[in-house]
Amino acid sequence: MVENIPLISHHHDGLTIEGFSRAAVQTCWRINELKLLFDVGAQPWDFMGTSTLFISHAHLDHIASLPSYVSRRRMMKMDPPVIYLPDSAVDEAWNMLQTFRRLDRGAMPCELVGLNAGDEIEHGREYLVTAVPTRHTITSLGFVVYHRRHKLKPEFAELSGPEIRDLKLAGTEITTEHRVPVFAYTGDTSPPGLDNNPEFYKAKILISELTFVAPEHRKEKIHKHGHMHVDDYRHRADRFENELVIAGHLSTRYHDKQVKTMVRRALPGMLNDRMKLWI
Repeated sequence: MVENIPLISHHHDGLTIEGFSRAAVQTCWRINELKLLFDVGAQPWDFMGTSTLFISHAHLDHIASLPSYVSRRRMMKMDPPVIYLPDSAVDEAWNMLQTFRRLDRGAMPCELVGLNAGDEIEHGREYLVTAVPTRHTITSLGFVVYHRRHKLKPEFAELSGPEIRDLKLAGTEITTEHRVPVFAYTGDTSPPGLDNNPEFYKAKILISELTFVAPEHRKEKIHKHGHMHVDDYRHRADRFENELVIAGHLSTRYHDKQVKTMVRRALPGMLNDRMKLWI
């Protein structure tokens, strides 16, 4: 298999998270079992086979490899991918693809779908992806993936199978939908992106950004530029109900050893051993 960036992989409760994320370099994620990609700052060859992509925002380290992704699927005779991104970025992303079409002399077949906060996208029969507003220097979205389960309404619990069937055939809604947040991705955001979207704290798996970790770095400047500091996690430690919190998008000014030391100093318990640093 061709490998062109240093991917990391982690498995949790039936889901495989793969990706690479470093601030101002490249960010890309795949949740293999859900058949979903998030951001395309890089386009690993192996990710090409996944046809549904969500882009959080249009900064280059999150979108720069979009032409490669679209073009490679065409070259390998795969169906055009469906790409969801903030609505305000659709026209410019399309223009970028057409520029590469003229340079490359190859078609860029894909479907670009603009999203606004609150939009919901059905993903197969069992899953739903919701776009939520985050706080960055340009328009940005986070995403929550829900597993949808339908349960019989309590008022029909005592009915027989044939009675339930007859109600259903008559057009009666006999079930209610229950949504379980199994995965969430914040993209780049300052703390309000978390606080204004409580579903981030409840998802089974959360991928969020942790760009800065040094104590001397000024929080107000970090937040102004739409990012998070490890102290933001420390101040909210009791709010994370997640089974797994993946912290990525670390600044390139830190070495991996520095990151581990500073984060463990700020969060000695690493959120009760639920936080994984993506380094």
